[in-house]
Amino acid sequence: MITAGLRVLIATKPVDFRRGADGLAAALVRETLGDDPFSGTIYVFRSKRADRVKMVAWDGTGLVLLWKRLESGAFKWPPITDGVMRLTSAQLAALVDGMDWSRLHARDVTRPTATS
Repeated sequence: MITAGLRVLIATKPVDFRRGADGLAAALVRETLGDDPFSGTIYVFRSKRADRVKMVAWDGTGLVLLWKRLESGAFKWPPITDGVMRLTSAQLAALVDGMDWSRLHARDVTRPTATS
């Protein structure tokens, strides 16, 4: 489940989609992104064709790999660079649904104060 405080990192450069969860975690998360694949962060990877996405996350008991291919169209991806980008949980949900996640922006939420 995608929750509001979830940390989501997306690799902006396409990856070899023959890699499984271990290959993505070890080679790409550790070496390329310089992060800990067992931190609870969701790592998002794109294919060269832009119609596929793979996500890897540690759920506390093992690595979880999610793979999705759109039947028509392509996912909206950030520009291809050699970097990593952070998404909000709402942006991740929009990306997975095939929507334009870049139109979603975080809002400042203020909580009402109790008055006497």
